[in-house]
Amino acid sequence: MKPKVYIETSIPSFYYEVRTEPDMVARRQWTREWWNNAKENYELVTSIAVLDELNRGNFPSKREAIELISNLLFVPIESAITQIVEVYIQQHLMPSDPLGDALHLALASYHKCDFLLTWNCRHLANANKFGHIRRLNVMLGLYVPTLVTPLELIGSQNDE
Repeated sequence: MKPKVYIETSIPSFYYEVRTEPDMVARRQWTREWWNNAKENYELVTSIAVLDELNRGNFPSKREAIELISNLLFVPIESAITQIVEVYIQQHLMPSDPLGDALHLALASYHKCDFLLTWNCRHLANANKFGHIRRLNVMLGLYVPTLVTPLELIGSQNDE
């Protein structure tokens, strides 16, 4: 069985990133490199929350970013997810926007995704926050996904 990867909003955004600063170019390249081989190695899922964020955005390749995720499985937002998001916010695990990072983490955790793939290194793929995330998810009886960037998954499935 392939590991399940929850695709957060920053992934389709960076796939079509147009900024020319070296760090932006590198993230775009790493995102594309991972994405172009991902379906062989992973089960990719996302959510309507990602689609909504992309639709609210104002960037040149919005249509292409939406199209990139259009064929992925969209995990449902069950009623329990709202309660999980509230706990994340109350426990100061995530910012107080219930439609943002807390929702993505709740979805990936509730749906037992092996990885939550993101370029959000402030609130999600942040080693300094992982212990708090793990403790809270264990307390809630939730799966603890590994929070990673595409760079961390490049070549990881096929390397010996």
